[in-house]
Amino acid sequence: MVSTPSKPSNPTFHRNKSCSATHIPNGRAQRERILIRRGNMSTQGILCLLESQATRQQERPPQQSGLEKLRATVHALVIQRDQLKAKMEANKEMGSDDPGRSTRGEGAEGSEGSVNSQLLQLMARHAQLTDRLHAHHLIGGYDIIETRQGKGVCVSVATSYEGVYLERYSLEMVMAPAVKIVRHDVPVFVPLARLAEKDGALQHHLTGFLGELGRLLDGYAGRRQQLRLLKGQHVSVTVIESNAPCSLLVLTLTAPRTPPLGDVAVLCKLHYSDHTRCLPEEVTVESEDGELPETAQWKGICTLLKQTPLHKAVATLIQRRDIK
Repeated sequence: MVSTPSKPSNPTFHRNKSCSATHIPNGRAQRERILIRRGNMSTQGILCLLESQATRQQERPPQQSGLEKLRATVHALVIQRDQLKAKMEANKEMGSDDPGRSTRGEGAEGSEGSVNSQLLQLMARHAQLTDRLHAHHLIGGYDIIETRQGKGVCVSVATSYEGVYLERYSLEMVMAPAVKIVRHDVPVFVPLARLAEKDGALQHHLTGFLGELGRLLDGYAGRRQQLRLLKGQHVSVTVIESNAPCSLLVLTLTAPRTPPLGDVAVLCKLHYSDHTRCLPEEVTVESEDGELPETAQWKGICTLLKQTPLHKAVATLIQRRDIK
């Protein structure tokens, strides 16, 4: 007869084996839970298992759940949004109020806050204008717009005289494969082609080309404006001749003489050889009285016409009664 081995009666064998480690692998823990449900584990083994699980729970660091993190993030964003809305409403109210209200002392705290807000707005506006001026300087101070779906540009050159803006002239250019002027409204007497070809200015020195063109147009606009003012302010002076670029002017002046001599007509010619300037380089006078142009008085008049804009020089001569 074969004898069957007897089960160990000492339960300490199970206690020592189960309590030898504080961490029970997941597979082993699952097997032990199955044994508990089936009743195949001793009471001491169950106690050791529960003790081990409690130890693992104490050693596991507390962690914030993902949902709680999302809630905290949403709450912070809502607070930030409300703060931004409040600042925007304050800026709108500040813009609609009287700019000098904060300086009239309607409450110390409110006045100080208003002044600070206005100062911040002015600083932001100043920074914006500074950036625009810097960009305008980078393109040479000219207004440029894009044309031909990005393949060309239109450059506008403004003219002025004595702080008054006059005509504006435009050039449309294609930039590839080479810079080329395709359309413009520059006066025909301006040597545009010669300026473009000079030292390859149009291809390699576009800013220099536009600068030289601007000086020529400014000189022409200034001479023409002087002629307009002369005709409008001094009807006693007759303009006999003037060419298109206003580089040659012929005037008729009337010089008074003492009785019994009568008044004498004087023919005055102004030559503007430098077309970038508004003042003549040469002034000549002719008269029936051959001695009159050689007098000190008329030599001084010629010098005045060379150094003073035409309409102002004529006003000075009439005021001094050098001419009528």
